[in-house]
Amino acid sequence: MSIYKQYCDEVFDEAGKLKDFSLRYPENFNFGYDVVDRIADETPDKRALVWCNVEGEEHVFSFGDIKRYSNRIANTFRKRGIGRGDRVMLILKRHYEYWFAAIALHKLGAVVIPATHMLMVSDLVYRIKTAKVKAIVCTSQNEIPEKVLAAVKELNADIKLFCVQEEKTGFENLNAAMENESEEFERAETLATDPMMMYFTSGTTGYPKGVIHDFIYPLAHIITAKYWHRAEDNGLHFTVAETGWAKASWGKLYGQWLIGSAVMVYDFDNFDPKQLATVINRYEVTTFCAPPTVYRYLVRKGVPKMPTLKHATTAGETLAPEIFRKFTETVGVPLCEGYGQTETTLLIGNFKGYEAVEGSMGIPSPFYNIELRGKDGKPVKVGEIGEVVVIPDESGRHPGIFTGYLDNDEQYRYVWRGGVYHTGDAAYIDENGRYWFHGRFDDIIKTGGFRVGPYEVENVLMEHPAVLECSVVGVPNPLRGQEIKAVIVLSEGYRPSAELEMEIKNFCNRKLAEYKWVRLIEFISDMPKTISGKIHKTVLRAKV
Repeated sequence: MSIYKQYCDEVFDEAGKLKDFSLRYPENFNFGYDVVDRIADETPDKRALVWCNVEGEEHVFSFGDIKRYSNRIANTFRKRGIGRGDRVMLILKRHYEYWFAAIALHKLGAVVIPATHMLMVSDLVYRIKTAKVKAIVCTSQNEIPEKVLAAVKELNADIKLFCVQEEKTGFENLNAAMENESEEFERAETLATDPMMMYFTSGTTGYPKGVIHDFIYPLAHIITAKYWHRAEDNGLHFTVAETGWAKASWGKLYGQWLIGSAVMVYDFDNFDPKQLATVINRYEVTTFCAPPTVYRYLVRKGVPKMPTLKHATTAGETLAPEIFRKFTETVGVPLCEGYGQTETTLLIGNFKGYEAVEGSMGIPSPFYNIELRGKDGKPVKVGEIGEVVVIPDESGRHPGIFTGYLDNDEQYRYVWRGGVYHTGDAAYIDENGRYWFHGRFDDIIKTGGFRVGPYEVENVLMEHPAVLECSVVGVPNPLRGQEIKAVIVLSEGYRPSAELEMEIKNFCNRKLAEYKWVRLIEFISDMPKTISGKIHKTVLRAKV
């Protein structure tokens, strides 16, 4: 029996479809001890992680391996003064050390802060300072150690620095350090309501916000893995995501291991659709999830047969019907869309037992009470646009939804105004009860599977002397979903030209992580504004 059944109650209708789902867990539930170690003790050789990279290296780790390595790292961290409540940043790309380190930090009761390797020094400075990071574990690749050292130097901070695989000046080699530690680790005191993980998510009016999840969060992903991904006990699930993003928590660890499925990890930098398909076929992947961008490239390059693939899912941005049809025709499995946020687990999806409908997010998860509400706070009618909101139980909270924004109680209260969680996303419901995504009420840009807040890019644009005013919007792109466009009013003495456009692009893109790069620039004489003087992004988007 999969271990997940010990932590939930499932109710099915006469057709076998899940209609109600609830969690039960001890007050000290900890994924590291109660899931990973429990499976390791009962079936130590059970496959947990299948890893390979572009150089042809491969490893298969059992749950017994994960327990031993995470215990060694937990001992390493504890001796360096890392414990319950301490915040540790992991910049580990798709390296297998992420799984060892994350579980080790869970066991210690520390807070994991996953971060992408694409961050620049300024991004790191902001996150380290804001989160009061105590330690950083990073890859030795992509000049990340140099960027980390530059950020720490700028802050003049006393932070414990670890690197994996290679020796780097200023860093302790975690792989070497753990070799000298015990494989035994006595259970530390933690609570299910303790903070476990913090993701930084893009904001529209300010810098990224720290989104905090507690130790209950992994259990809320049971629905994600079993009824949306349709992962299977002893199967192999492959989600295309770097560990710095919340999608990794959705598809590369928690729900899959609770279900008993191993996770497939392909460690790469440059996306190659043919190589991705090769990995799926070579390792006999059974379930697969990727953002629409990946499926677009797969279809564009010619989707190969994938005989072992039983199910495929996608989320993060709108999927074009053409991509849905071509992938389904070739592979023989429909693409099941889903919807959720960094602040939540899966809220809406094309679930097991229901036919996937192209373009539809699906139906609400049985774990959540979801409504579409208008500006008056009342439910909208069928076919009308409303905001997706989550209605909690009598406790006023809901497992799986974040417990707070870092040092920003005001924003947390705002998204929970009126006693419901406001997603900020617009959708409508059809006569069959299916939800259809309409857009965001704010200005988040979704490009290539990443979320970008305009403020982050606009701040850099304003550093260029030619830029008097600017506004950043997302515009449709057939491959990325959206691409970033900067609309600029020039300072006195500057005139629009192709040379100036390229100069501004290069100036900004050198300072921005690649997923935030400005792809288009338009020069205008006057910026459209609201009566209160705010830039009218809706007008700018409408001109595209």
